[in-house]
Amino acid sequence: MFKAVDKEIINNHNLKLISDLNSDFDHLRKKLERNKVNINDIKNKIKNFQVAVPTWGVGTGGTRFARFPGIGEPQNIYEKIEDCAVINDLVGITQKVSPHFPWDNVSDFKELKEFSDSFGIGYDVVNSNTFQDQGEDNLSFKYGSLTNADQSVREKAIQVNKEAIEAGMTLGSKGLTVWVGDGGNFPGQISFSKSLERYIESMKKIYSNLPEDWKVYLEHKPYEPAFYSTVISDWGTSYICAKELGEKAMCLVDLGHHLPNTNIEMIVSRLIDLNKLGGFHFNDSKFGDDDLDAGSINPFELFLIFNELTLANKNGKLKEISYMMDQSHNVTDPIESLILSSNEIALCFTKSLLVDYDHLNELQDANDTIGAMQLLKTAFNTDVNPIVSMARYENSNAIDPISIYRSLNYKQNKSKVRKSSKGSSSGIV
Repeated sequence: MFKAVDKEIINNHNLKLISDLNSDFDHLRKKLERNKVNINDIKNKIKNFQVAVPTWGVGTGGTRFARFPGIGEPQNIYEKIEDCAVINDLVGITQKVSPHFPWDNVSDFKELKEFSDSFGIGYDVVNSNTFQDQGEDNLSFKYGSLTNADQSVREKAIQVNKEAIEAGMTLGSKGLTVWVGDGGNFPGQISFSKSLERYIESMKKIYSNLPEDWKVYLEHKPYEPAFYSTVISDWGTSYICAKELGEKAMCLVDLGHHLPNTNIEMIVSRLIDLNKLGGFHFNDSKFGDDDLDAGSINPFELFLIFNELTLANKNGKLKEISYMMDQSHNVTDPIESLILSSNEIALCFTKSLLVDYDHLNELQDANDTIGAMQLLKTAFNTDVNPIVSMARYENSNAIDPISIYRSLNYKQNKSKVRKSSKGSSSGIV
């Protein structure tokens, strides 16, 4: 198996930091023991935690106005896998990638799998793109894909999803995420009723092509690119469609796909209770679908989401969940952002494991508002970096991944062998 980052480099760097880490870890261990919390039990859960990296995430994103690419940008799926392998060699919790088709189409998917296998990288959920026109035919998604009034366009969109499933089967994936940008920009442009009927009709055809052990994840979004109305605009619509499709259809929660001030953690709880929570796209936002680094704006919200997940798992209500980062890196090195985001996600998960949920339940039943909030705040305000860092160290990854990454001059070196990327237009490479 190839290593994108030389193991000796990681080991030598860790040797300089392990003494301080041991001291910090022991200090936190003693602190947690006072509350009868076993630090090693928590550490072992973090060692086994995984969150997928989207292949498009290692490229520079953009806005409707411009894209400003950095040096050493990946130009194809093979180069994206190389970048993802760097991330995983440093953090260890990103062993799978989530590809996007047809962006990541290749002529030989078996060859691609062999290539990614050589780096120890597997495949999580695959994604389909029907929000952009592909190919040279005259069938456009301009006025919708799975909901288009033209049946031939709908069939084309269905075929895109079928091909994504076929590619995913070869790569070893077990799921498909479907997000459509279908909707209207003006009152009267589309029929709300007919568009939803067409969506369900189209999704049933896609659903029938799922392998027995696969799931399909329905992703909602309140607006953009359709700004007046969006067909799958909220978790309720997503749930209705998932229920209509069947047991293999689940709802996907993207943290940026909610209007400001939405209580996302409550939505998560509702979908768990309804047995339809399938996965997450982790990012952060200030105003809308900003796709900023996870935990960069509102880490407390991220903690509260994991609080619901950890509680549900304790109560035996949590099914298998797909975790993925979904970010657009406009002004940062995407690799650095994804390293930091994976760490932030791990930190919030760790903090949720500190909560005494039995005590929390007692406080809630006693209507002790301050006590309950204080219990959560205490866990959130605990510095659990020593646990997450020790988990990386014991998994032979980096105690300080950003420091090592910067020492590699990775992008500078890749710029010598990769074609330069142009930035005159908007969007993701």
